[in-house]
Amino acid sequence: MHWYIDVLKKYAVFSGRASRAEYWMFALINTVIVAVLFYGGTTAVSYTVGYGLYVSYALAIAVPSWALTVRRLHDVGKSGWWIFINLIPLVGGIWFFVLTVLDSKPGDNQYGPSPKGAGATPSAPASM
Repeated sequence: MHWYIDVLKKYAVFSGRASRAEYWMFALINTVIVAVLFYGGTTAVSYTVGYGLYVSYALAIAVPSWALTVRRLHDVGKSGWWIFINLIPLVGGIWFFVLTVLDSKPGDNQYGPSPKGAGATPSAPASM
């Protein structure tokens, strides 16, 4: 849960870098919250209330989500403007997904130090 809270603490911080784990754990927790708000709200109360909860949450979480996504793109060495690749039908979404699952660029880059720690380098595969 700390992944989610850490993103909210950096509400509108578009500078720096975000690790792959931070990005995907936030996405997972966010998906669960959306499912509970939308589907749980529509079955427990009414469709209108459930949809209202979903829309309110989506608006509240939009800026932190964008900021996290920009920081994730910075971590792989891309500008935050690459977020707009999603506007290209099908291919853009696939390419954006690939960018978000790529490993961090080792060490510091133009966007800041590695979120994996100072002087982080790729680890060698374990020998058998």
